[in-house]
Amino acid sequence: MTLTIRRGGTPEDVAAIGELHALSRRSAYRELLTPRQLAEITVTEQQDKWARRWAVEAGTHRLHLAERGGAVIGFCYLGPAGPEEQAAAGTGVLNAIHVHPDAIGSGAGLALMHTCLAEFAALGHHRALLYVVSDNTRARRFYERGGWAPDGVTRTTPIGPALVPVVRYARPIP
Repeated sequence: MTLTIRRGGTPEDVAAIGELHALSRRSAYRELLTPRQLAEITVTEQQDKWARRWAVEAGTHRLHLAERGGAVIGFCYLGPAGPEEQAAAGTGVLNAIHVHPDAIGSGAGLALMHTCLAEFAALGHHRALLYVVSDNTRARRFYERGGWAPDGVTRTTPIGPALVPVVRYARPIP
């Protein structure tokens, strides 16, 4: 089946990414969080979070969905750098790339990354940032293969009920 990347933003799209985000997080972080912490990452909680977020950020952020056979198998979400990034003008942030656990290695993540890079360029950004969980070696390798590199900035961020260390990555936008 053919992989399709499309722009998203409908309530159905937001609900689909909430479900996918919960599945992706529970799979990707199963070695990093306790079973109790993982259980607190629910589909309902993620759908509510994304509905609230999209309601506020729809005008400044971009959502793209990867579909195969009509099913959402991945998404990416990007927007401008905020004040917490302490970034120069022309810097965007890749807030999320998530792929359904059954679709990892299918090329969906790479297609979404290329979509984000093209979107950053179309928006006039010359640099992009992202944050990745420090201990998520698979994700870190994925981004490094895509031309991203750690820039020395670290912080903690909530994943479900846990606070986890993350590393910031950066790359130029051609």
